[in-house]
Amino acid sequence: MSGRVVVIGDALIDELRDETGVREFVGGAGLNVAVGLSRLGVPASLIAMVGDDAAGEQIRDFLAEHGVELLASPSEHGSSRAVSTRSPGGEPEYVFNDAAQNRRVRYGDAERAAIADAPMVVVSCFPFDDAEQTRLLMDATASPSTPLAIDPNPRSGMLHDRAAFVQGFERAASGALLVKVGDDDAQLLYGGSLDDLRVRLVGLGVGAVLATYGAGGAAIDAAGTSVARGISELPGRIVDTMGGGDAVLATTVALVRDRLPVDAEEWDAVLTRAMDVAAATCRHEGALLRTPE
Repeated sequence: MSGRVVVIGDALIDELRDETGVREFVGGAGLNVAVGLSRLGVPASLIAMVGDDAAGEQIRDFLAEHGVELLASPSEHGSSRAVSTRSPGGEPEYVFNDAAQNRRVRYGDAERAAIADAPMVVVSCFPFDDAEQTRLLMDATASPSTPLAIDPNPRSGMLHDRAAFVQGFERAASGALLVKVGDDDAQLLYGGSLDDLRVRLVGLGVGAVLATYGAGGAAIDAAGTSVARGISELPGRIVDTMGGGDAVLATTVALVRDRLPVDAEEWDAVLTRAMDVAAATCRHEGALLRTPE
């Protein structure tokens, strides 16, 4: 297929507050992945809710700057915003506005045409605890010819019903080509370990499970093969971990969108590159994907 990879998810303004002041970045997990793909040379479209307001104009300009096509769903609450502070360990902690907590995606003719033409559809930070939204997503991405990648990326500030989220996520993830999960996802959604969640997702028929452990590195389980890598060591200090997971997902999708690797050696090459890109991204403030070159 010659179409753009389609990312379905969130787009928002990240408002970072710390001892140095307040700064704003265009962000959102779905947007980060779409922009990351574009920066890696992979044409991408983003299906996301964006308001007709000043923040929405910022988001549109940013996507246009990075060559990402936006298929915007309307928002009665304006554009989403996340106010971010840092935990003592340096991890971002978020408070979300009404728009972010009530995000919805519309699948019109343009969205369905983009999905039908896409070599892969990526879903990141989706409201899986909304049964109607999950049903519409599954209907729009139901074609067996369109591989699906999912990162549940739950946020405690936007999670309305944990049990419903797990149910919706697992329905969508069952049989997906690629699913990315992190140790924080496993704890928030299942109250358990990421190792156990990896086993559960393999049992659901996921083609490849990409598991991220933060400072503990990452691993991939696929077709009976498991590979793991630690974090990559690059010059400079880690400045911001906000975009690390999104960088791992974008890089992995960029490398496997045509076909999944067939052996441990190929998967190790994919994971090594993904960890290198994540390490470079974390050496800059904000979530914009960076490469080590």
